[in-house]
Amino acid sequence: MSNQLIGRLMLPLVLVVALSACSGSSPAVQNVVARLSQTADEPITGGTVIYGYPSAFQGIFEPAFFEGEDDSNVLEFTTEAMFTVNDDLTTAPNIASWQESDNHTVFTFTIKPGVRWHNGDELTVEDWKFALETIASPDYTGSRYYSVEMIKGAEAYHQGLAKEITGIKVMDPYTLRITMNAARVNVIDNLWAYPMNKRYFEGVAVKDMMNSDQVRKQPIGIGPFMVTSIVPGQRVEMTRFDDYYKGKALLDGVTYQTIDSKDITAQLEAGSIDIVTVPRDAYPAARQLDNVEIQVTPGLTYEYIGFKFGHWDEASNQVVMDNPKFRDKRLRKAMYYALDRQGIIDEYSYGLGTLIETPVPSSSWAKIEDGEIDTYPYLPEKAMQLLDEAGYLDRDGDGLREDPGGKKFIIHYDAMSGSKTAEARTAAILQNWRDVGLDVRLNGGSLKELNTFYEAVESDDPSVELFNGVWGLASDPDPSGLWRATDSWNYPRWTSKLSEELIRDGVSLRAYDKDFRTEVYYEWQKLINDEVPMIFFSERSNITAVNKRVQGVTMNAISNIRDPQNWWIKDNQ
Repeated sequence: MSNQLIGRLMLPLVLVVALSACSGSSPAVQNVVARLSQTADEPITGGTVIYGYPSAFQGIFEPAFFEGEDDSNVLEFTTEAMFTVNDDLTTAPNIASWQESDNHTVFTFTIKPGVRWHNGDELTVEDWKFALETIASPDYTGSRYYSVEMIKGAEAYHQGLAKEITGIKVMDPYTLRITMNAARVNVIDNLWAYPMNKRYFEGVAVKDMMNSDQVRKQPIGIGPFMVTSIVPGQRVEMTRFDDYYKGKALLDGVTYQTIDSKDITAQLEAGSIDIVTVPRDAYPAARQLDNVEIQVTPGLTYEYIGFKFGHWDEASNQVVMDNPKFRDKRLRKAMYYALDRQGIIDEYSYGLGTLIETPVPSSSWAKIEDGEIDTYPYLPEKAMQLLDEAGYLDRDGDGLREDPGGKKFIIHYDAMSGSKTAEARTAAILQNWRDVGLDVRLNGGSLKELNTFYEAVESDDPSVELFNGVWGLASDPDPSGLWRATDSWNYPRWTSKLSEELIRDGVSLRAYDKDFRTEVYYEWQKLINDEVPMIFFSERSNITAVNKRVQGVTMNAISNIRDPQNWWIKDNQ
């Protein structure tokens, strides 16, 4: 699946302990040896692990509909996809294997028999077909149509012109044949791979699914743990699913618990939570705890500041660029040069983050070299020169620039609350812009809570002009899902004819030649780098704290919840 929030190649950063060559076995060395020896311990069954999350969750526990990391964390325990993504970010068979026709348009999938849903039903390809039809439905309210649009007949079905998707054919309970509209190099990376229990959703209209009990109150999956209790926004209790097709999990259960981000270190120290993604402001304190292991892994997540170029038109289901405020590219570039991104990362993010200039992760084979693009260093003088050239001048001598027509020029900025440094960090960003004469103000006078922030951004609230967001990407560099005119997740509401052409070329038949595909994505990145539809702030690091009593926890750039059926508690009695 390309460009989804589940996305995050590199080995975890390990703590290297220097050993003295001229001394005996010190306590520090003994502790290291003892810790390493734990890997030889036999796993113990039983016990419950508490996974903490520093924000209320929305409670949309169905892969076809969830919107953020808050809910996807639960789904990592309860659901499973037909395919898996390896540590090297390649897609591989999981429940389903496949054969591809010579012309790359027909895929025959075979799923494993005996895979059970949490309600006891056996998984069949009818459930996968049902999920594909749900997402292609005219009444589908989620954001994943891009993951089925490549299927022959999906568009007619999506427009209500057909009663079935002609490209999907059930051969038998374990075999599904899917015909694509055209050869597309990353079909497997993009094709929707999560089934939905057709029988369980019987009688629920697609338009009502997101808010149904099957999604909100009694969700089921095929993963190693099943949901037994939900306290909306606060806690999800999951117990071991004994019929999990890979074998019973070692733990009795997992509790997903909302916590106050300010209390993360205290709760880790007290053992109130076992695993949590650590916000950057809690990192210095968390890494000092004796009962916790900290793993820092480069992620596929990037922070950005987006310009609003228009709105999403519900009637046509596409972007409309009707906001002229940021039309002049020189203004956008000036705002880029005016930001001391590295200084802000060092001061407020403890140096955790790497500067980027395009929305392609540094670990990707498709990432263009920085020498071929503008890296937008902190150059306030260049920013002021560009603003002068564009006609944004301080005509009244108050230190702030008016627009080219001589009118007062104010930009409203939105950002999220939740971290200790959020306010100071935002103030530093706004000051950078004020230093070059731009009057950028915090929209509404305060930071927004995560859900409130994204609701305003997604709905194109007219007061939202400039916004500080975060995206998590998947393994394939295809920008589809975020950057096309028909992508509802295209929050800046920016598009261009050349961008659309390059995105299409990147998945065309010619793209089976990797050199050609690489060149396409280089050209696309050059375009984005020059047009500046958003300011790419940094590529984020993933920081996970794990209580030392919890064993078997592994993580990669994709997720810190991998094979949770193998987790176990060392001191469980």
